[in-house]
Amino acid sequence: MKMKVVLLLMVGAISVQAEFVPMFNGKDFTGWGAPGKTEKNGYVVEGEMIVTAPPCSNLVTDKEYEDYIMEFEFQLTPGANNGLGIHYPGSGDAAYKGMELQILDGENEKYGGKLKDYQHHGSLYTLAPALRGHMKPIGEWNQQRVTVRGPRVSVELNGVCILDANLDELNKTHPNHEGAKRRKGKICFAGHGDVIRLKNLRIAELSHGTDSEEALYQAPGKADETLAEKGFAPLFDGNSLEGWVHAAGDLNHWAPKDGWVLHYDGKSEAKDKNLWTEKEYKDFVLICDWRWVGEGPKMQRPIILPNGEVRIGGDGKPVTEEIVEFDSGVYLRGNPRTQINMWEWPVGSGEVFGVRTDGKVPLDVRAGVTPRVNADKPVGEWNRFVITMKGERVTVVLNGKTVLHEALLPGVKETGRLALQHHGSEMEFANLFVKEM
Repeated sequence: MKMKVVLLLMVGAISVQAEFVPMFNGKDFTGWGAPGKTEKNGYVVEGEMIVTAPPCSNLVTDKEYEDYIMEFEFQLTPGANNGLGIHYPGSGDAAYKGMELQILDGENEKYGGKLKDYQHHGSLYTLAPALRGHMKPIGEWNQQRVTVRGPRVSVELNGVCILDANLDELNKTHPNHEGAKRRKGKICFAGHGDVIRLKNLRIAELSHGTDSEEALYQAPGKADETLAEKGFAPLFDGNSLEGWVHAAGDLNHWAPKDGWVLHYDGKSEAKDKNLWTEKEYKDFVLICDWRWVGEGPKMQRPIILPNGEVRIGGDGKPVTEEIVEFDSGVYLRGNPRTQINMWEWPVGSGEVFGVRTDGKVPLDVRAGVTPRVNADKPVGEWNRFVITMKGERVTVVLNGKTVLHEALLPGVKETGRLALQHHGSEMEFANLFVKEM
């Protein structure tokens, strides 16, 4: 008997946010395949429905996507099998030429309990298994969010993170998987001849920028004499706190060292323990080298998904990881809310904590201020931030890796001072330079 796959596209249960756009208009195949192609593969439009009859017929976007958050709702029929292809080149097997996230009623008796771990719903087929047990009963609607940013792919099902995969790591264990090497491609639904329904498909694309191996973006581990030649003005002369607002309680705690390093022991006795520039800045490029010295306590800290949400485990609680706690940051335009974090959290340095954790800010904006990759050097080694502030947007490059790209900072001041944050950690700063724009 020929079976059908039904995809119902509506608007409703998931609230619309700033940069999310619908992926299907419910009327025709605009954005999904060349004219006539989808119909020939068995897809037709019936009001707000897409119907497919034959198995192995992919419904593919015209457009390629790289970094994005995709949300949809789905309803399975007993034993249904489908898949969401990502980084798909547009032809060939979506599970190998790209990667396939399973959409599957894996607990159905037709599979006889013989599915491999990576075949269950939400898994990256052949690559990484997903957490099981969070699908709603057959016939009910499930909510799913898929985030793809750089090397990370995460899947949240009904509020629980069931997959958080790192493609760089998977490439080491699956070196011959073509799709795992890709970092962009089309999106497709990989029909396997079973009936499923989907609605509220929408997507938010995230700006990502490019990485750089240029010397400007790398910490040299010594005084950088090239920055002045490139038009940067020094914020720190290597020998004093001239140009910085400081009190008696800062002295001997924020201390010049070796003619080029600013050492902070984490123990300032001043009322405001942060070290602020005397001058205010509007649009600029800031160079800041930094490294951790001394020791820190061991702490449990949350794992942050690539969309900025805290990873929630199967028990409904945040998933944490033990780290050595170091913490500091750079305040932009006089406001702690717009701080570029330095820390050893699993997500890595460079995030804007005050915006990411603000539940009133749209998800795509919070994702934008979340590091795309963890680019920190090991504790004790020098790191370099190149922070570009222009209007309401900030780009952060850490050790040559673009961790934030033109991220929106809602409500940021037009101008303000810069600051090196006190958070009790012993650390060192160096090569503090700024170029105003």
